Amino acid sequence: MSFQWPHLLWLLLLLLPLLVLTYVWLLRRRRKTTVRMASIAVAREALGKGPGWRRHVPPALMLLALTALLIAVARPLAVITLPLAQRTIMLAMDVSGSMRAEDVKPNRLKASQEAAKVFIQSLPRDVRVGIVSFAGTAAVVQAPTHSRDDLIAAIDRFQLQRGTATGSGIVLSLATLFPDDGIEIAHITGQRNMPRALGDAPKKAFTPVEPGSYNSAAIIMLTDGQRTTGPDPLEAAKMAAERGVRVYTVGVGTTSGEIIGFEGWSMRVRLDEETLKNVSLLTHGQYFYAGTAQDLMKVYESLSTKLVVERKETEVSALFAALGALLAVVAAGLSVFWFGRIA
Repeated sequence: MSFQWPHLLWLLLLLLPLLVLTYVWLLRRRRKTTVRMASIAVAREALGKGPGWRRHVPPALMLLALTALLIAVARPLAVITLPLAQRTIMLAMDVSGSMRAEDVKPNRLKASQEAAKVFIQSLPRDVRVGIVSFAGTAAVVQAPTHSRDDLIAAIDRFQLQRGTATGSGIVLSLATLFPDDGIEIAHITGQRNMPRALGDAPKKAFTPVEPGSYNSAAIIMLTDGQRTTGPDPLEAAKMAAERGVRVYTVGVGTTSGEIIGFEGWSMRVRLDEETLKNVSLLTHGQYFYAGTAQDLMKVYESLSTKLVVERKETEVSALFAALGALLAVVAAGLSVFWFGRIA
């Protein structure tokens, strides 16, 4: 916990000891005065035969109340976890030919499809999810929606294609999240025939923000290989960083790579971890490595928790003020109940 006005905490050191000393002095003074009285019954009460420990409870509670109020005056700040009011998550998923590799069982594509479906079902119902698939080009296979059935159906329709345009996957995800920003999809990715809502949106003034500061959306990019075409993923990551969007990258497959064949050609596919780590670093996201289907499930499980809550520093003065007021009321109530007066 931190404080906006920490210098006011000196009031605790100055006032509380003074109040305690004053209370002790008043007790001794009252006892001396009462002992001088003729009534033996009153003298016994003054010597501790009366209210006993109950006498000290209301003052102690009042002291705690004052402590809480003084802390509230210093304007305390605490980092608390809050559910996000509105959240959109874009899944940018690799459907390049290398996803047929079987080093992740049953193969990389099937494992990623199953993990993505479990991830989607685990998210709160008020979180919207959109899906972009990318190979040589990128495509929005499902616009952001709350419908889990539509999302799962879109994942089941994945078709393997040639090429790996990781940068295009990020750019198209951004254009989907910010359709009014006029992100030039065709110019950046080299793709033609883009929907007008994405490729030809009118431009508006754009002001970069702090990386990672946009809490209403995030991008999760899953890929197994190196970029072979399309824009540089690091340049795409800079676009995301300027909009405050975090990109969480997931590398699936083995770092040593695997040789795959398709329609008479063969190639070794390797995981470009360095680029994926830099993408997440630029955007204040995080990189995850998934070498097995079980690892991939764990990655998505971690992300499902990370992406639906927000940790932020919040002023909690009101809580301390309310606690102080409650303690003061309890102290007054007990004093009236036990002694018939507030004292």
